[in-house]
Amino acid sequence: MNGRGWLGWWWLGITGLSAANFPLHEFEKRVLTREFWAEGAHAADFNRDGHADVVCGPYIYLGPSFEQRYAIGPATHRFTRVMTDGSLELVPGFEGALGTNNTYADIFLTFTWDFNGDGWPDVLHLPHPGKEVWWYENPRQPGRYWPRHLALASAEGESPGFADLTGDGVPELICFSGGRLGYAKFNRAEPTKPWSFTPVSPPKGWGRYTHGLGIGDVNGDARPDLVEKDGWWEQPASDPAQGLWKHHPASFGQGGAQMVVFDVNGDGWNDVITAVHAHEYGLAWYEQVRTADRIAFREHRITGQQPEDNPYGVRFSQAHALAEVDLDRDGLTDFVTGKRFWAHGPRGDPEPNAPAVLYWFRLTRGAGNIPRFEPWLVDADSGVGTQVTVRDLNLDGWPDVVVGNKKGLFVFIHRAREVSEAEWRERQPRLVNLQP
Repeated sequence: MNGRGWLGWWWLGITGLSAANFPLHEFEKRVLTREFWAEGAHAADFNRDGHADVVCGPYIYLGPSFEQRYAIGPATHRFTRVMTDGSLELVPGFEGALGTNNTYADIFLTFTWDFNGDGWPDVLHLPHPGKEVWWYENPRQPGRYWPRHLALASAEGESPGFADLTGDGVPELICFSGGRLGYAKFNRAEPTKPWSFTPVSPPKGWGRYTHGLGIGDVNGDARPDLVEKDGWWEQPASDPAQGLWKHHPASFGQGGAQMVVFDVNGDGWNDVITAVHAHEYGLAWYEQVRTADRIAFREHRITGQQPEDNPYGVRFSQAHALAEVDLDRDGLTDFVTGKRFWAHGPRGDPEPNAPAVLYWFRLTRGAGNIPRFEPWLVDADSGVGTQVTVRDLNLDGWPDVVVGNKKGLFVFIHRAREVSEAEWRERQPRLVNLQP
């Protein structure tokens, strides 16, 4: 992106960069496959050779080149594509960008963890919402199918999380199930048995396609709470599994993506960042405002439906996935998101065929700690699915990005390099809409 000359000096002033330090963050795009197998992907060193591998749907792609893949389970799904000459072609995977019709893969998100404690990473596949959740046991031998174990009979919602909610050092699956919000734990002593689901809410009418869910300490008591679009659920000081959690009503949009709990403006209180609507427009951060003992939230738009809603003129629809990471290692959390391509096919939702952009938004704080989110375009032909994963794949200290969706599977290798002041200033995002 081109920039105005004065913008470089403004950026220097708020970041404290010295005149000799001009870093640029770029990404090398690797297309692992154009086949559509899942709306999410993850990474771990599955064969323990010292290189991170990528898992998407039924396949593992071996690092560091990711050119070799093998299936951990049946990869038999195919669809028929009509060629320009009228002939038919059988294409591996589900019908996405390689076809013309809207379909859905049977895997929406993927996480990794050593569930059986044998020192080898396993795979947790989150299905099409409402269906069974399975985890796949690493057999320690590439090329073999992995034993499959039922984790949960039904996981609802489109933004489940996998994090340590209870403070025992082991992550839980955070999701809706049976219309209730809660978490599912695996039994470390008997990991192949179905997981136990603990509801923290009464039935609230949540269903398979509920959008928006997050985890983080909202009230500052050092215990993670749960956040959904209509409020936050306070983890009790006692055993989190004993009784329902207290609900605090709040409005966090119409149901978006993953919800990040983070202190955006540095005032000591955690805020919430998410998509305003998963299938329309808008990213926002919701500022925590305290009056006496009351916690409320004030919406601040990062992007919206019009270019004028963003200081840099950036707009895109369907920000269906969001990840947090200090991408430039400046001590502030940044955010990776983008457009979910064909969430409801080529004719559904606003601008379904617009470029499938992938951005990282660099958080800075100006005078008075006023936050600004600088948009840096990573790519315009990949986007996100219902998940975007950020990991240091090549162990160079810089976070990389993994995306799986209807356009295929992509890895973006992060390269940071020092450049001249002139090049650095020229490459800064351009302010086009001056806003307070």
